[in-house]
Amino acid sequence: MADTKLISKIPDGPLAEKWTKRKSEIRIVSPNNKRKLEVIVVGTGLGGASAAASLGELGYNVKIFCISDSPRRAHSIAAQGGINAAKNYQNDNDSVYRLFYDTIKGGDYRSREANVYRLAEVSAAIIDQCVAQGVPFAREYGGYLANRSFGGVQVSRTFYARGQTGQQLLLGAYASLNKEIAAGTVKSYPRHEMLDLVIINGQAKGIITRNLVTGEIERFGAHAVVLATGGYGNTYFLSTNAMNSNGSAAWQCYKKGAFFANPCFAQIHPTCIPVHGDQQCKLTLMSESLRNDGRIWVPKKMEDVMKLRKHEIKASQIPEEDRDYYLERRYPAFGNLVPRDVASRAAKERCDAGYGVNETGLAVFLDFSDAIKRLGHQRVEERYGNLFQMYEKITSSSPWEEPMMIYPAIH
Repeated sequence: MADTKLISKIPDGPLAEKWTKRKSEIRIVSPNNKRKLEVIVVGTGLGGASAAASLGELGYNVKIFCISDSPRRAHSIAAQGGINAAKNYQNDNDSVYRLFYDTIKGGDYRSREANVYRLAEVSAAIIDQCVAQGVPFAREYGGYLANRSFGGVQVSRTFYARGQTGQQLLLGAYASLNKEIAAGTVKSYPRHEMLDLVIINGQAKGIITRNLVTGEIERFGAHAVVLATGGYGNTYFLSTNAMNSNGSAAWQCYKKGAFFANPCFAQIHPTCIPVHGDQQCKLTLMSESLRNDGRIWVPKKMEDVMKLRKHEIKASQIPEEDRDYYLERRYPAFGNLVPRDVASRAAKERCDAGYGVNETGLAVFLDFSDAIKRLGHQRVEERYGNLFQMYEKITSSSPWEEPMMIYPAIH
């Protein structure tokens, strides 16, 4: 491996023109030849299902594999808060460049700039495609698509479907995938786990799978392999990932020579339900969209912290002047909508200083009392009702009466 080089294959030219220029120069495949080519797609989440549906619609022969019993079980359903696009519907000075910059900053300046710029460029078209697939995004009274704020930005560019955006997006992609399966351009292989990647002359040309129903080892060849198998967050114990999101496909590629940089470059989420026992195997995400209207705080006085841990008082009984809204205090330009890594580090710092508010000392409050007074019960219910129900079912505490407790986790 000493003589290998990392070749990103990013096109030449100015940042804003790299991929547009590349699209005009790339050799294309004629419709007659597309029918002669086979593509394997591993994974049926938003990436895999949409890639397979698009490739099938273009005329390629596609085989798609998933470890679950149905493509609908992909972990993309766990996304809650929304999907960003630089449409500037709110007329708040959003732009492709501003979305690019916010995303680069949110990735701690470690992302590939050209690829992030391309993402920002196509963001508006992605929303249009999702709407065409029937994704029921929230809408304003006049019928226009609604937007809300999200962490790390100062504009409203997040398109959402209540607190279940990922599930609705996946249903749209799944419907498009089923259309191509019915047309015969895509063949689906559920309950198949990828065990190995087949390399021929340095190129991925197939996969080895285990049929999880029969136990049989099977092999599949193709002209190209697309990996859309999700992240490896479960390498960090107690993440919000499903337990079968095990990162094994990425590991097989690494063993075959693929580069694997920066394993700690995983998404950390500031708004997860804290650990509540030593028998749980995963955590549950509370949508980051909750930071739009929820205010994060810990008590100012250590005696209040101790009383909370002993259940001598409730959070709602702590007076306003004795609450430390530490994100609003430290980052007044963003407040509770600071980037997720900033919010996560700040929560850990407060808890490390002894101000954590549950029995383990690893939690902070996310309070909706101000939002309920300002917006009314109905508006808050429309925006976050299913998330409130989920929280109450897991913790037996109602966010309508007492603040949520949250703590960072891998997502």
